Amino acid sequence: MEKNIDDFSPEKLSALPSPPPPPPVKAKPTDMFSQRRSQSLVSTSTRDSWDRMFDEALGADVLIHTDDNGLIYAHSNVIGMASDVIKGLMKQDKRKSHRKSISILGVPHDAVRVFIRFLYSSCYEKQDMEDFAFHLLVLSHVYVVPHLKRLCESQFENVLLNEENVIDVFQLSLLCDAPRLGLICHRMILKSFEEVSTSEGWQAMKQSHPSLHKELLRSVAYELNSLKERSRKQKEIQTYTQLYEAMEAFVHICRDGCREIGPTKIENKPRVSSCGFQACNGLEKLLKHLAVCKLRSIPGGCTHCKRMWQLLELHSRICVDSEQCKVPLCGDFKERMKKQSRKDEKRWKLLVKNVLSTKRIGGSPFFLQAIDVSL
Repeated sequence: MEKNIDDFSPEKLSALPSPPPPPPVKAKPTDMFSQRRSQSLVSTSTRDSWDRMFDEALGADVLIHTDDNGLIYAHSNVIGMASDVIKGLMKQDKRKSHRKSISILGVPHDAVRVFIRFLYSSCYEKQDMEDFAFHLLVLSHVYVVPHLKRLCESQFENVLLNEENVIDVFQLSLLCDAPRLGLICHRMILKSFEEVSTSEGWQAMKQSHPSLHKELLRSVAYELNSLKERSRKQKEIQTYTQLYEAMEAFVHICRDGCREIGPTKIENKPRVSSCGFQACNGLEKLLKHLAVCKLRSIPGGCTHCKRMWQLLELHSRICVDSEQCKVPLCGDFKERMKKQSRKDEKRWKLLVKNVLSTKRIGGSPFFLQAIDVSL
């Protein structure tokens, strides 16, 4: 059937629906190589073809010299596309030979072979990565192969890094501009310093890089001081929280009564086995001790009574309605505050500020509002 040229006019072509997108090609994971095959859109057969192309070296036009007089054959178009640095090295070879020649020295021959193979198919065997991870990280950095570099960093981070090699990996991360890997190594050094400091890598670094050794020691000392400071602050917060809970328990005991003390005390009343205020039982014992102690009025005579007086004064500084407060001596301590020195007043205000800052007591059933504790 003949078609008229008008059938292919732009107006009619634009009216046609767009074709659907092609279905994605999903690669199946294999046992031979790493999980990257399952993450690629390139089929397994294509990857195998690239590996076979490298292994058989048919039409190879590049000769790679390695240590111990090793030779590796490769294809200039493939490795040149994978690494601009290698492409530049091949351009520097001005000889008119049908094969170009480059040298990759300083690493084992097998490591170079694994590296070149990766340039073909982006694959590697698990054992090769375990054996040559250090060398592959160096090669990927020197010849600018970012994908391989990220894989090496990931392998160290998730599998290969330990207390024995962390110092070597840390130094390598500094040389190869791998900040994330360096940070992970630094954290491990701080966390497991006792084990790391006895490793061979630490002793070697101490001799070869004394400045780095001193810097790490400073980092460890700083981390230890930071841990001590955090521990101190946590203990302070715990102390202030306990004081706040004691203030709540004071009001609870003196207003509502609990166990044996309070206005609701009844003869032969069964003892309450549990209370929602953790400080209640201890405060009841202190109150009962204060009532009978003969040394309470002697300065420095009884530590328990001294602690009780301090808690009562702290309560009075927090309480905003002493006239209706049921806690004993609350009003008396309010009057006593007026005669205290500025130094003591400042110290008490700071304590009250820290206690109130540990809890939001604006809606507390025991205190009507937070008092002004600005210094």
